Amino acid sequence: MLANPSLRRIKIEVTTKAKTLRDQLTSPLQVTEAPSIADRDTIAKRESGVTENSPMRLRMEALIKEKQNEIVAALQKLDPSNIFRLDTWTRPAGGGGISCVQQDGHVFEKAGVNTSIVYGTLPRSAIEKMRVNHKAIDPDVDSLEFFAAGLSLVLHPQNPNAPTVHLNYRYFETMDKDGNCNAWWFGGGTDLTPSYLYDEDAIHFHKSIKDACDKHDRSYYPRFKSWCDKYFYIPHRGEARGVGGIFFDDLDQEEKDQEQLFSFVKGCLSSFLPGYLPIIGRRKDMPFGEREKQWQQLRRGRYVEFNLVHDRGTSFGLNTPSARVESILMSLPLTARWMYMHEAEKGSREERMLGVLRQPADWV
Repeated sequence: MLANPSLRRIKIEVTTKAKTLRDQLTSPLQVTEAPSIADRDTIAKRESGVTENSPMRLRMEALIKEKQNEIVAALQKLDPSNIFRLDTWTRPAGGGGISCVQQDGHVFEKAGVNTSIVYGTLPRSAIEKMRVNHKAIDPDVDSLEFFAAGLSLVLHPQNPNAPTVHLNYRYFETMDKDGNCNAWWFGGGTDLTPSYLYDEDAIHFHKSIKDACDKHDRSYYPRFKSWCDKYFYIPHRGEARGVGGIFFDDLDQEEKDQEQLFSFVKGCLSSFLPGYLPIIGRRKDMPFGEREKQWQQLRRGRYVEFNLVHDRGTSFGLNTPSARVESILMSLPLTARWMYMHEAEKGSREERMLGVLRQPADWV
């Protein structure tokens, strides 16, 4: 008999530990879940970085983050006292994003430059819809892993003489469970939305993006300019959102190979600052009055109508599980206005603007 309480306690602890060890040795091996594609990509980036040999999804992610930094730095110089708010966020299923937003500044009423990375699973219904444009997608599966990456930018200036500008470039791919690419495509574009028309601004903006297109394919600018005019159209108003730019979607191996299209997207992104900074530079400090501000607010109302009713990107974002709504709705202006039965005066600058919106022009 163990009279000493300490020895009795030691015997109990040893017996308990032995039983635990025996249970571990005799119980079936526990099966751990394999790391997700997002987890494996994170490890690959940490261990090897992103190179030309990395999967395209990682190269596109690196590109849009690099361009986000460049654009935010350039815009910050226009208004150094109003610092961009930077929010970093993550998604439970993998991915996340960085939102850079400036509000109530000297130059911009609201400016947002966002990157978004999404990992997820497509259901059968979504796969069937996507196969209409992408035959490489496996038709015999009930679900597919997918990856989406995009850089989205909207700048709403304070001055009614300065145009709003939008940019979005994105990459989408589907994958098998091992992360091997099944199908892929690029989309994107950029467009200018002035409240008051200055021909030199529209010409400069279009020439900048045309030069970027022509370096890769001379058919791109006229083709994507026409696509832009059709896409950014508000049917219930019978007018375009702005003076256009370019828009394209679903560009895959049937268009050109992956490297060529990636190079095209890089070129378009690089053309943005040279295409917009001179315009905002000459318009941001122009004088204006209440009439001009009221007209700007009416045009902002049209911008809201298009984005909430017709824009596919907004719809896709809001319908994505675990969507970050604040980042998606970053594109909306801080203020807008709707007036009942408003009509522009005949012969006015406002009427001229409406004329171009109702009949798109060729600028270059």
